[in-house]
Amino acid sequence: MLPVLSLKTHLTTRQDWCITPLQFSLGRDRTLSRMNIGVLTISDRSAQGERADASGPLIIDFITGRLSAVIARQAVIPDEFETIRDTLTAWADQDDLDVILTTGGTGFAPRDVTPEATRAVIQREAPGMVEAMRAASLAVTPHAMLSRAVAGIRGRTLIINLPGSPKAVRENLAVIVSVLPHAVQLLRDKPSAEAGHRLA
Repeated sequence: MLPVLSLKTHLTTRQDWCITPLQFSLGRDRTLSRMNIGVLTISDRSAQGERADASGPLIIDFITGRLSAVIARQAVIPDEFETIRDTLTAWADQDDLDVILTTGGTGFAPRDVTPEATRAVIQREAPGMVEAMRAASLAVTPHAMLSRAVAGIRGRTLIINLPGSPKAVRENLAVIVSVLPHAVQLLRDKPSAEAGHRLA
């Protein structure tokens, strides 16, 4: 029997930034067929309320419209290494998320530290996903080579960096969305996951 969803919204303000996670209580059952997803927007201006978060809601609409998934966590945080690192760690270790999708902070600007914070959290890298996203983006714009996004695994949680631009987010998600269910099956160590490796 599937657990009953309960919605809890929290707002915490700390000086010049805010975090607004959206959490559904799903328990700890990883046998569910649907994926538990976390969406983390990393932006100083959005965290300070100076600019609306456009990419986070886009990710939610894209994922829930194409996959059997529940958005278990959503937050907007500033471009601070420790805040990013600690949020990713807590979500992966305490909230039993299958996938965490971050948006923002992957470029060359001095405060773009999402890749560094992600590398401090993951235990194994998953380079194929970012290589595929970058290759597809290069067909659209040469600026794609400026992306420093990374992807990797902590425990049984897959963490993927996406760009901050809504247009780029949509393009990148279109590249990886089809492999996410199989990736989650493998991380959950499902026997059925092996079938995905067999040629039709």
